[in-house]
Amino acid sequence: MFTHVMIGSNDLERARRFYDATFAALGGRPGEMDARGRLIYVHEGGRLMITKPIDGKPATVANGATIGLAAASPDHVLAWHEAGIGHGGLAIESPPAERPNGSFAAYLRDPDGNKLTARSQPAK
Repeated sequence: MFTHVMIGSNDLERARRFYDATFAALGGRPGEMDARGRLIYVHEGGRLMITKPIDGKPATVANGATIGLAAASPDHVLAWHEAGIGHGGLAIESPPAERPNGSFAAYLRDPDGNKLTARSQPAK
């Protein structure tokens, strides 16, 4: 359904440190800057792009929005959460845990305040 998700950042180098660490915890590669100055992460067919807003105004977060990231296992979720906290993220909501549907999830805010979750699917 989606080709990509684009979020804004007021500090692309700070965002790079955070997302490089959290995507590495999920088995991804570091982001790359494109010719337009956007930081791009590609992993398992998905694309996350981070940019300074093109209107020149400060980046702000979307109230009620959450970006969900797939993780291969609960251990990957925990590693993602730890990497995020260690690179300027803020732990939010409940601690990483199994959810009633059997998935294992954790939540963070990135250094710009964007709400993220990593979750693994229930064992079959």
